Amino acid sequence: MGKVAFVFPGQASQYPGMGRELAEKYPAARAVFDEADEALGLSISKICFEGTEEELKLTANTQPAIVTCSVAVYRVLAEKGLKPDFVAGHSLGEYSALVAAGSLKFADAVQLVRKRGTYMQDAVPAGVGAMAAIMGLSPAVVADACKRAAEGEICSAANLNSPDQTVISGHAGAVKRAVELASQAGAKRAVILAVSAPFHSALMAPAKDRLEKDLKQIDFTALRMPLVTNVDADTIETGDEAREALVRQVTAPVRWEESVRLLIDEGVNTFVEAGPGRVLTGLLRQIERSVAVLNVEDEKSLAATMEKIAGARSDAA
Repeated sequence: MGKVAFVFPGQASQYPGMGRELAEKYPAARAVFDEADEALGLSISKICFEGTEEELKLTANTQPAIVTCSVAVYRVLAEKGLKPDFVAGHSLGEYSALVAAGSLKFADAVQLVRKRGTYMQDAVPAGVGAMAAIMGLSPAVVADACKRAAEGEICSAANLNSPDQTVISGHAGAVKRAVELASQAGAKRAVILAVSAPFHSALMAPAKDRLEKDLKQIDFTALRMPLVTNVDADTIETGDEAREALVRQVTAPVRWEESVRLLIDEGVNTFVEAGPGRVLTGLLRQIERSVAVLNVEDEKSLAATMEKIAGARSDAA
């Protein structure tokens, strides 16, 4: 069996009821939710287990909710003896990955991402920014559409997700023009996303500055296993590198396809998406069909993943 990477989802993976099943069955998962509630001074567990879609959509709730669910999944997997050789996280998921790697304390992570969500929300007035997903065009063609659409405004790639999918971000008018240009260039789909802010664009500079001050107050330690960062699509192992990457990722694109390809080059042939939803599972299949892609978000997916890993280990033995 080759190496295993745990990958952690970002915003838009949330759904009502997430994490409840594991928290009810596994004390290790329940303890994570309890710790999050205490660290935040509010019941993020109740928002995860019983909250409405609207409540979960608020960025200041979404970010700590997803990190809490993801770390709960990680702790259950660790208790069952499954440890990764590498970790990575998509945007927000990089915080979950740093907790898994032992660089960032979980209580610090949830407090940071709640602030991060608030700062991002506050950075741009409602309606000024937008994001869109472009499917079926190469990143180079999308970059050209963004450049032509900008007309003095900001419009750039936000998530380089797969050979087939690029998310763009910036001023609402420029993003709309880029969507029209992408459609004319033959995109399979080009759709404006229902998001609250233009993430991973230069418009997030005010959020980056505020978050940097908070990150400087937090203790980051050496990582127990290498993490592939969004911002450079490269491995890091020190706490200082981790902190600095989190600052830069606020305004820089998520280089997800390159991150995955680097992990494959490092010998990873099994990816486990740890956390709510299956967004990264879908992207991984678009990037490379030859690797094993598993996910854990509830009891059923946990059992299936453990069974497949045990089978792969016995085949390799």
